[in-house]
Amino acid sequence: MTIIEAKDRFKKATSMIKISRTSVEQNIKCPRCFVLDKKHRIKPFSLPFTLNIAVDELCKNEFDYYRAKAEPHPLFIEHGIDAVPFAHEQLDDWRNWRKGIRTIDEENGINFGGAIDDVWQKSTGELIVADVKATAKKVFDWEKTCAEYDYPKSYQRQLEMYQYLLKKNGFEVAPEAYLVYYNGRKNEPMFNQEIKFDLHLIKVDCDFSWVDQAILDTKKSLEGPMPKSTPTCENCNYLKARWNLSQQNVEDA
Repeated sequence: MTIIEAKDRFKKATSMIKISRTSVEQNIKCPRCFVLDKKHRIKPFSLPFTLNIAVDELCKNEFDYYRAKAEPHPLFIEHGIDAVPFAHEQLDDWRNWRKGIRTIDEENGINFGGAIDDVWQKSTGELIVADVKATAKKVFDWEKTCAEYDYPKSYQRQLEMYQYLLKKNGFEVAPEAYLVYYNGRKNEPMFNQEIKFDLHLIKVDCDFSWVDQAILDTKKSLEGPMPKSTPTCENCNYLKARWNLSQQNVEDA
């Protein structure tokens, strides 16, 4: 590579808009909140879910144990999954939220990526995306949760974006993905500084054909005028209600 080519490549890389998997999800939920966060650094305060992160790391360690042995996790055998944890030299980068697995769209000037929890490889060579979740419910009923709440759709989109990234990096991807869900038991008679979990493996049938357009829509939100609020956005509705009440108090004073 010549010096001129290297400079041109660097110029292209630095001029690209870096978009994360989380950014696309934010834009789907509420473009206005997404732009306020990414463009203006205005967002509600939140604390990290450190216990969930701990469960996530411990689960990865367990998969890594079987990855090193090139053997299926007992969970795979129990659920009839013909696969082993995928061994790849870049896996640590793919898992790192500062790096992740990425793809470059030079035509549209986009650098898109996300951090994957784990990847499994079927005997056919196809890769299965897996993401670790943790919760603590008295009764874990995934079908009921899907019927009552929207966040399972976000989880599916998350898996599909990871599939998209693997495909863009030249891998064959299985149509199914999995949520490795740990549910903390809340009804144990004694704590003894130990939380026991029930493990649920949830198969998700995926289709990532929507991802290309969603990435372009996210870029469009960043480059265009301030988007309108989404009617279902909890943050926007809270701010509107607070503002209306504040204005009413000013008028009544």
